[in-house]
Amino acid sequence: MEGMYPLGVIAAASILAFLLLVRIHGRWGKGRKAAGKRDSGRVAAGFGGADVIVVGAGVTGSALAYALGKVTSPSSFFAIKLPVVSRPAKTGFLVDANVTTHLDKGKVNRNRNVQSGFMILIVQDGRRVHVVERDLAEPDRIVGEVLQPGGCLNLFELGLEDCVDEIDAQRVLGYVLHKNGRSAKLSLPLEKYHVDVAARGFHHGRFIQRLREKAASLSSVQLKQGTVTSLIKEDGIVKGVVYKTKSGKESKAFAPLTIVCDGSFSNLRHTLCSSEVDVPSYFVGLLLEDCQLPFPNHAHVILAEPSIVLFYSISSTETRCLVDVPGQKVPSIANGEMENYLKTLVAPQVPTELHDAFVAAIDKGNIRTMPCKSMPADAHLTPGVLLMGDAFNMRHPLTGGGMTVGLSDVIVLRNLLRPLHDLHDAAALCKYLESFYILRKPVASTMNMLADAFYKLFGASSDEARKEIGQAYFNCLSLGGGFSSDSTALIGGLNASPLHLVIHFLVAVTHGVGHLLLPIPSVGGLRGSARLISAAARIVLPLMKAEGVRQTFFPATFPAYYRDPPAQLKQ
Repeated sequence: MEGMYPLGVIAAASILAFLLLVRIHGRWGKGRKAAGKRDSGRVAAGFGGADVIVVGAGVTGSALAYALGKVTSPSSFFAIKLPVVSRPAKTGFLVDANVTTHLDKGKVNRNRNVQSGFMILIVQDGRRVHVVERDLAEPDRIVGEVLQPGGCLNLFELGLEDCVDEIDAQRVLGYVLHKNGRSAKLSLPLEKYHVDVAARGFHHGRFIQRLREKAASLSSVQLKQGTVTSLIKEDGIVKGVVYKTKSGKESKAFAPLTIVCDGSFSNLRHTLCSSEVDVPSYFVGLLLEDCQLPFPNHAHVILAEPSIVLFYSISSTETRCLVDVPGQKVPSIANGEMENYLKTLVAPQVPTELHDAFVAAIDKGNIRTMPCKSMPADAHLTPGVLLMGDAFNMRHPLTGGGMTVGLSDVIVLRNLLRPLHDLHDAAALCKYLESFYILRKPVASTMNMLADAFYKLFGASSDEARKEIGQAYFNCLSLGGGFSSDSTALIGGLNASPLHLVIHFLVAVTHGVGHLLLPIPSVGGLRGSARLISAAARIVLPLMKAEGVRQTFFPATFPAYYRDPPAQLKQ
């Protein structure tokens, strides 16, 4: 019949396909056996059945486990080219002659403009990842409840975008700043994105559980509950971890690479970095029920005295309130000092629409506190181990950038490890992963400096010049236009340019100086301008120094920026 292939051609194609499969399977099997022999020797030397151990299953740890469990390495896939029958596809094996079908754990992606007459079938294995988490129950925290648009873009990049579904997450389209009876509404610049990357507010624990479920869905990822007590070191190389199970039994896990991302309260940090943790303030958390924000789908920032108050939706019926209390000590909740502080000092500055719900939340009594930590990234290069997440680098949580930085770091590390097959040469791997600390800088430094600068501008301070800069910045935002859209792009993680951030800050300072000098300069105006410039330098320069001026603004001057994967790790 016209248009049908002769039976003999189909039979020949089938035989050819079978022979190709047998040949490829034989090579793959030999490779697996060789790898097994090599790994068996490694086990005797202290390595176990995992390629990577991840300590901690928070946002960074869970996303990393999924990313590495899905990563394509040169030896973990094989391609089969087969003659294609030119008829509409009903399965993954018969496709249009102009379409290549990739089968990736059940997901089919079609790519046009490939060589006609062939089909490529890709079978992918991820790395073997063992995750050790101190508590796999759903966490209950008052921070980590807003994922900025940059973080949502990272979820799409990692294939984790569905983790914000089915948790009653609320879209955040912008921010509203309130100061001295005035307000400035700022919208996130989302128009150019073809996917929904609006910020999300949600219960932190629900998001974490979705990430863990996604990671655990991979056969190559194992999650275990246990508290890691120490790293196993031999000759200066980390070979694995010692952990205690819930029953108190001590166990060991081995792998050529251990990644520590066990959060802001990490008990392993001190062995891997020398940075000091700073706690400039505490967040006091309240949960407001069944109240409507003055501007729906917007986070509200009250620039109050002595410090900042935040309101944002975390479900369809709940609004989180975070009150920043400066200093190392917070009023006592037990003896009523905290209730008095909130009602007498904070409540009068809360918008009228939220006042009654705010007081009701105080009366309900479920008041919680959380230290606001900040720590620059300064890890020691140690063979066999890498430090990530809040265990490695923190910024003030005011701008909600922590999860965006963590997910960005996951993408950087995934891309670095992607071409590597063998991770067992610890020295070569350690030298190669120096690149991680350079390549992460644009996003991390921008979010770090922004968060800490924003807090220094609008947080508690006795420096009148800082308050004047804060007022100048608020005035610029109130004007709208390019300045406000640039500001939201920076806060939202959509503009990862440290230089752009510094220029943005200088524009606000220039606005303040102009306000003092115009229309006619005076001696007092000149003194005030000098005071503003000096205060701006005291804010920006220490932040730039902490991040590393060369690493942040001139990363391409480092050899690690261009480092290729070691040849021995690609074999």
